Amino acid sequence: MVCPKCKSENIEYVDGTKMDIKEILNRTDRFAANAGCRLTEVDTEHAVAEMLVTSEHLNGGQVCQGGALFTLADLAIAALMNSRGQLTFGISSSLMFVSSAKEGDLLRAEAFSVSDHPKIPSVEARVTNQEGRLICHVTGMGYRKSIPLSR
Repeated sequence: MVCPKCKSENIEYVDGTKMDIKEILNRTDRFAANAGCRLTEVDTEHAVAEMLVTSEHLNGGQVCQGGALFTLADLAIAALMNSRGQLTFGISSSLMFVSSAKEGDLLRAEAFSVSDHPKIPSVEARVTNQEGRLICHVTGMGYRKSIPLSR
């Protein structure tokens, strides 16, 4: 059944509750959650994740570490690729850094579908700061399995 609010599939989770992909990933992607990433919007055409850059995200150069940026973008990409309710795993990603993020920046990763192929979806994500400045650009490709996400 399609969620009328977000247009993504409502997925029956293992405990019998029904949730959309945003709720599922915010609840179960512990790595992203521990990094401070949270999905704010998901539908079948785009997904948005946000993260506030804290001192915990900084590298030795005192800017946001690339792995934190990738985690944020990857969460938005995963939400979009899985929004139709079929288990989809990333098989390829490419990240291009454009500028640095600093402590206190509110980052937003917005993912859009490039190709919603039934087996090999392709997605682009742009990470921007609170001023709309591009921080990095990520492309991702996935493999969509023929089993429901809830299994």
